[in-house]
Amino acid sequence: MILSETINSMISEDYKERFIAEYQQLIIRYNALKKMLAKWDKNELNFTPTCSRDIYDLQMKAMSDYKAVLETRATLESVNLPELNGD
Repeated sequence: MILSETINSMISEDYKERFIAEYQQLIIRYNALKKMLAKWDKNELNFTPTCSRDIYDLQMKAMSDYKAVLETRATLESVNLPELNGD
């Protein structure tokens, strides 16, 4: 899935659809950042990051925490989140 595939759900009248789209967008971004950091660790980046690695690590932590909050809310609000690979 790519971000553009979540647009219609983000503007839905149904909050559960918007919730799922928010979760999908987070997972897409989380996985992209995780992939970039893995390349960084292997010295395979095709650019030089402006921010320090510590900043990116903080972002990963924040995204992971945000993911956990959304998953908890989904359980409490009976929102069935799709199975996405975002460990």
